[in-house]
Amino acid sequence: MKIGIISDTHSKVKMAKDAIDLLIENGAEFIIHSGDIGESETLDYLENCSAPYVAVYGNNDAHLAEFHSKYNLVQEPYYFKLADTKFKLMHLPFYMSGDADVVIFGHTHTFESDFKGKTLFLNSGEVCARNKPISECAMLEVSDSHFNVSYFTKDKEEKNFNKKLFSYERIKS
Repeated sequence: MKIGIISDTHSKVKMAKDAIDLLIENGAEFIIHSGDIGESETLDYLENCSAPYVAVYGNNDAHLAEFHSKYNLVQEPYYFKLADTKFKLMHLPFYMSGDADVVIFGHTHTFESDFKGKTLFLNSGEVCARNKPISECAMLEVSDSHFNVSYFTKDKEEKNFNKKLFSYERIKS
């Protein structure tokens, strides 16, 4: 299963749309937003894209609470299963224990793909290109034997994304 991951879109709706479009074009079957969504327009776009999604509140998203019942918004830490895989989703990296197969987080605006013990810790970086001149997102491909991560980046002035691959052998209990 291919899972698109974005984070820290803040007020950059066009950049969020570009990242979501890229992930859908590359086969994302599910989209995860790991917080600091910023604008309800980003949630509208997620709601109307061709893949189901989940979005966690970030520390800058209190104003979005009025839309809680309209969108698939959750509070952290949020546990769920996809592709026979246990996920933990959060924005703030405060619950960094390996109590899930995959821990997805945001907030730091820094890409991280790290396999520790039996857990993949994944932060897709920042879509908004606030702390650096690039927009970032990721695709996680889950199989029985591996976690494959595609890390996408593009200069905020460019059209096309670049891709770097990471692969981890999956250790099942």
